Amino acid sequence: MQKQFYVYILTNKINGTLYVGVTNDLVRRGYEHKNKLVDGFSKKHDLTMLVYYECFNTAPDAIHREKCIKKWNRAWKLKRIHAFNPKWEDLYEQIAQ
Repeated sequence: MQKQFYVYILTNKINGTLYVGVTNDLVRRGYEHKNKLVDGFSKKHDLTMLVYYECFNTAPDAIHREKCIKKWNRAWKLKRIHAFNPKWEDLYEQIAQ
């Protein structure tokens, strides 16, 4: 089984504060964010809603994409989230099944 890597965006509400991250286990990382198990920006700002993610076959590809997205202006990030998840639903439960 090939390992997968993910770039994801968290928020605390529609059009709220955004956090862009990368992981090799989206379910585990989502759990950590939801339960505030790791100190940092997402915990400080209560960012627990997974509203966007992309999947990659290699870590370098995922890291490169994360860096690109982090450079985007806020409007581009919001547009991407809205296109992927128009209702801004928390996608964690869908991926955790």
